[in-house]
Amino acid sequence: MPDPSPHVASLSGGASVFESELGSIQQLTRDSFPILKRMSIKRIRLEPGAIREPQWNVNANQLAYVVSGTVLVAILGNADAFSSFVVGPGQMYHVESGAIYHIENVGEGAAEIIAALRSSRPRHFSLQSSFNAMTDAVLGNTYDLPASAFAAFSRGDASQLVRRAGAARIPDSAGLPNAKLFDLGGQIAPLAYPYGSAKLARKQYWAALEDLSMYSLTIGGTGMREPHWHPVTAELGYVHRGHGRMTVLSPDGTLDTYELSPGQAYFIPRAYPHHIEALEDDGIHFLIFFDQPTPGDIGYRATASAFSREVLSAAFGVPDRALPRFPFTPIDPLIVGRANPRDPVG
Repeated sequence: MPDPSPHVASLSGGASVFESELGSIQQLTRDSFPILKRMSIKRIRLEPGAIREPQWNVNANQLAYVVSGTVLVAILGNADAFSSFVVGPGQMYHVESGAIYHIENVGEGAAEIIAALRSSRPRHFSLQSSFNAMTDAVLGNTYDLPASAFAAFSRGDASQLVRRAGAARIPDSAGLPNAKLFDLGGQIAPLAYPYGSAKLARKQYWAALEDLSMYSLTIGGTGMREPHWHPVTAELGYVHRGHGRMTVLSPDGTLDTYELSPGQAYFIPRAYPHHIEALEDDGIHFLIFFDQPTPGDIGYRATASAFSREVLSAAFGVPDRALPRFPFTPIDPLIVGRANPRDPVG
């Protein structure tokens, strides 16, 4: 059996940081996935009626994608800016660091959310814990109430998932457009090919983004993500469906080729060359998070057009007459067709 790859870890199959009959929270941070830098990832599963308790991140903006179910998100941000909105499958929401927010399952089935945070070791405070830190007298003074008004409050540890009593209350304004909400699933793919497509949640399309972005990348069985690298951003991906193969080159010459399955996450450091291809005819779907609001890349295809044949001949040690006839490519296509058979698996 090959050694496990340092670039891959299981998110959905890993240990839960919290689990109960209301759902579960799984995460990969630098402590559990040492290669991570500047980003981490969470998988939140909420059963009907479950609430992700109000909390705020101390050191990270958050970008989240709803895989399934319907959730209500309410956010109170800087200068008392409040918003609430409903998020469905294929839609995304953004929460700024320091803003208090909650997530509530308002649908009939379970909800699943994949969230990236802009820190490899995110920290947070919960609403309950922050209240527990203050005495009844201090809380009473805050709300112009007697201290006894808070005698019933539990002083125990906060529970990350809690149960809603009664039906969900959805504000009338929750269906209005909101700057923190982005309908990625409804976007007409800016990059579309017969063998794959990419929908883009980046600052060009979503002004709220500051230091995170995400691509919803679908690669068909006849397509391949060309070898490339990202000059100024790392890449943290999650496999939503399908099976694929990735190859990553490190500066010391180490080559790491590994297979990817649903529920797994991978991380590519900044400027490391890599490529992705589907291993099945049904293709593969990734959620790919970046630590920049507008990620860019340099592909092998455009690279071959950037230099003269004399330079390429010298660099590869191949006579000009033996060099391939590289197609002129001023802009990389992101996804290319797979005209040749797949390399053997294993």
